[in-house]
Amino acid sequence: MATLMDVARAAGVSKATASRALQRPELVAESTRLRVREAAERLGFHPNAAARALTTGRTGMVGLIVPTLSNPFFAPLVTGAQREAEESGHHLLIAVSEYDDAREAALADRLAEQADGLIMVTPVGTDSALRERSQRLPLVLVDRQVGRLPAVVADTATGLTQLLDHLLDLGHHDIAYISGPAGSWADQQRRAALAERAAQAAARLHVLGPLPPTFDAGIAAARDLPRTATAVLAYNSYLALGLLHGLLAVNRRVPEDISLAAADDLSSLRATTPPVTALDVPLDEVGALAFTRLIDLLAGRRLTVTSHLPSRPVIRASTAAPVMSGVTAVR
Repeated sequence: MATLMDVARAAGVSKATASRALQRPELVAESTRLRVREAAERLGFHPNAAARALTTGRTGMVGLIVPTLSNPFFAPLVTGAQREAEESGHHLLIAVSEYDDAREAALADRLAEQADGLIMVTPVGTDSALRERSQRLPLVLVDRQVGRLPAVVADTATGLTQLLDHLLDLGHHDIAYISGPAGSWADQQRRAALAERAAQAAARLHVLGPLPPTFDAGIAAARDLPRTATAVLAYNSYLALGLLHGLLAVNRRVPEDISLAAADDLSSLRATTPPVTALDVPLDEVGALAFTRLIDLLAGRRLTVTSHLPSRPVIRASTAAPVMSGVTAVR
């Protein structure tokens, strides 16, 4: 069985440098870290986590709390964080809160006993609870801003206003927004941005919800849409898919009778009839950046900044100019 000294010899470094490269990678040059990791992988060497914790006070574990794994929206985010963890020699501990603040707090407490730091994705806890937790454990938030706590935000609010501008340019002036779950910080940001932009354009905005971000909720929402609305924006892809089916059931065709767009872009939206206009959200980048921000915190670099990653509208056949009294509106 290979030892740390074997790895050091193979990489051409001292035993101390090899140890730092594997246990505290932020303290060594990237070229050295990569050389040591390559030697360790080639020799089949795996640092003992218990020994590392005793010598460095670090376990090499990072906690990641996501609200659900049933929604594939979060899968690329987890993948991005996992990739960065592997490259830096860390291990990711994943827990699921199911959008429950008490469960979220209990999971965070449990992870704090094992992990060096914590990433919380769309947390539902109070601002004060998150601030207090950040005093006890290095913490990075995802899609939630709390004062100057380090955070990474996918800017879907600005992206949705760009989708709204697309609908306005097509001639829509009576638009509905199917909002997300109660207490969602991201949904609050989206509603505020849409309301401001609609007011600037003298357009009417109907807000339905809050609603669970599910297929069934989308089907039900289709029955509640105002008959005057000529376009609808959905909080997520599941709601959009439900709307697509629900609108068909109430004899409202997409896009002939009503245009439809979603605030994220699951692959299924590209295969529907018609394909659905949506936001391309860089979730892999969000997960990767959140992890690197946490590594910065663990290295002693105090971060009080929110990183905003832009979303990009992808226009498809589900949005078109409204038809009024047999005449296509032109703006």
